[in-house]
Amino acid sequence: MRIYKYRTFRQWAKGENICDSTLKQAINEIEQGLFEAYFGNGLYKKRIARKGQGKRSGYRTLIALKQGEKAIFMYGYAKNERDNISPREERVYKKLSEHYLKLSDMELINLIKNGELFEVI
Repeated sequence: MRIYKYRTFRQWAKGENICDSTLKQAINEIEQGLFEAYFGNGLYKKRIARKGQGKRSGYRTLIALKQGEKAIFMYGYAKNERDNISPREERVYKKLSEHYLKLSDMELINLIKNGELFEVI
């Protein structure tokens, strides 16, 4: 499984001190069926715990995921900043998820070279 983070997600996660090992754990949990919502088109909502606190008061992330192949962290927010995404945002992220999950390995490499995606190490 290759795991990526979108450029703006990477900046947000860095500001919130969310490390790559935490992101990997979130993907492992989704693969075990532990997630908050599945919106369709490979788009999942997953809680991530805030350091020193639990998942309930932590972060929410939107992830495009194709089981056993690739996952892309697209958006994140703190629970205390907003309750949920809007229906319009849900539609947009579902389309983005579908788009990213159809990309070939070469297209993903180009997005990494262009600084749009970053691989989770």
